[in-house]
Amino acid sequence: MISALNKVVVATAMLASGVVGAESSTPEQGKEVSFSVVAKSTQSWDGSQLPKYPKGQPEVTIVKVVIPAGATVVQHKHPMINAGVMLKGKLTVTSEDGKVLHLGPGDPIIELVNKWHKGKNEGDESVEILVFYAGVKDQPLSIKHTD
Repeated sequence: MISALNKVVVATAMLASGVVGAESSTPEQGKEVSFSVVAKSTQSWDGSQLPKYPKGQPEVTIVKVVIPAGATVVQHKHPMINAGVMLKGKLTVTSEDGKVLHLGPGDPIIELVNKWHKGKNEGDESVEILVFYAGVKDQPLSIKHTD
């Protein structure tokens, strides 16, 4: 029987080898493993090129962000590459140069790096976003704009 760990190793190997979307089945269980790319880009949502990774000890952080209905996320910027997936709700993101992004459930976002932006929950339910940050140890995830 194939262990859960072995399934993860096989799945990771398939992703690393570029076999994204390939299906694999285990005869013991008859269940298939599938992969689908949610987002893949060298650019942020506004079309700007993502920066090179900084030197230092890599650190990955995963954050679940909850924004109550009607709430605004103050102007801020991220000093590192990050991306997320909207789990629920409706969010409008506006950059300092006036570009606007509307997000809904299931939408991916490749976030702006070192650019001021803010968000607004436009719906009547909480927004939930799962965000993945790829930075270096002790680097802040976000910097709040001071007026």
